[in-house]
Amino acid sequence: MHSNGKLLFPLSGLYYEGLINCKDWQEAFESLLRFAENRTSSLFETAYRPMAKEAAEPVKELFTDISLYILGAETTVESAVLRFFDSLFPLVYSRLINPGITDLSEDYTECLRLTRQDINPFGHYSKNMVTELSKSLWASRMLSQALSLGSEVINTTEHAALSKECSRALVRMQYCPHCQGLTLIRPCVGYCLNVMRGCLASVSELDAQWREFISTLEYLTNEMAASHELEIALSGIWNSINEAILHAQLNGPQLSATVDKVCGQPKQQEGNLSSANIVPVKRVTETQTFVMAHTSLNNKRREFINYMKRSRTFYASIAERLCDGDLVMRDSSTCWNGEDVVERALNIISSEQLGTKNRAFLLTVDQQIDHPDGDG
Repeated sequence: MHSNGKLLFPLSGLYYEGLINCKDWQEAFESLLRFAENRTSSLFETAYRPMAKEAAEPVKELFTDISLYILGAETTVESAVLRFFDSLFPLVYSRLINPGITDLSEDYTECLRLTRQDINPFGHYSKNMVTELSKSLWASRMLSQALSLGSEVINTTEHAALSKECSRALVRMQYCPHCQGLTLIRPCVGYCLNVMRGCLASVSELDAQWREFISTLEYLTNEMAASHELEIALSGIWNSINEAILHAQLNGPQLSATVDKVCGQPKQQEGNLSSANIVPVKRVTETQTFVMAHTSLNNKRREFINYMKRSRTFYASIAERLCDGDLVMRDSSTCWNGEDVVERALNIISSEQLGTKNRAFLLTVDQQIDHPDGDG
C-alpha cells in the first residue's frame, strides 16, 4: 500500500507482460512497415533513377500517414494514397513521360497535381491500392486503439485510490500482528481474500466488460491472422506503384495532349530523352527479408493471443492474485486471522456475496479486529 492512499497492486507481472506484448507487437508491425517503405524506395532507386531523389519525400509521407492512421490519427487511407499519387504525377510526367521539360514552375507543378484526379493517369491502380490498404489497415487501426485503451485501464487499476475503510482494513491485516511481536506471521488466505474482495468489489464489477474487451481483441487479431492481408497489402505497395507508373508511361501521348490543353506547354529541350531516362524495372523480390518480417509478426501475434487468453479473468481474479505469493501463509500451519494466530482461516466470502455491500463488509471486518489490546 502506498502512503498517498493508493494501492499499488502487485499485478505488475501481468501488467508489464501486457505492455511488453503490446510493445513487441508494435515493433514487429513497425519493422514490416519499414521493410515496405525501403522496398518502395528501392523501386525508384533501381527502376526510376531520374525521379528517385524527388520521390523520396512523397514515399516517406505516404508511410508516415499510414503509420499515423493505424495509431488513430484523424486521417484516412484514401487521403494518404491519393495525396501520394498527386505528388507523384508531376514527377512521372516531367521525368519519365516528357523528360525534356526544363521549366517546371510551381504553378505548372500545381496544375499537374490538380489535373491528376481528373485525367486519372495511373488508371485503376491508385484506387485498387486504396481498397487493398483500407481493408487490411482498418483491423490494425482498431487493434492499436484497443491495445492503448487496455493499457490505460490496467494502469488505472494498478493505481486505484482506496477508500478509508479499505485502507484501514489493509493496514490492520498486514501490520497488526507486528504490534503484538508476531513479525513472522502472515495473514491467512481466507482472511486476505475477504479483505481484498471487499476492497475490490467495485473493481471486480469490470469483469464482464473486460471479458468482452478481450473477446474483441481476439476477434481483431484472428481477423488479421486469417488472411495475412496486412502483410500482403504492405509488401505489395511497391508493386502497385510500379504498375501505376508503367500505366502512365504507356499512355504518355494521350496524357501529354490532355495536360497541354489544361496546363499549357512548358519549355523543353530538343530531342526525346525518355529512352535514356527509363530503366527497365528489376523485380527484386527480397523474399527472404519479407518472410522474416512476416514470420516475426506472426510470432508476436501468436504470443499476444496467448497473453490475452490468460488475462481474460484479470478482474474476476484480482483478489486471488493479490493474496497469492508472499503476502499470505499458504504452506504454514498457522496464520493471522485478524484476531489471533490460528490453524484455520476465516470463512471465505465469495465475490457474488459482496456485490454492492462491500462497504458494509469492510466495516464488519474492521469492527471484528478492532479490539483495544491488538489495535495496530
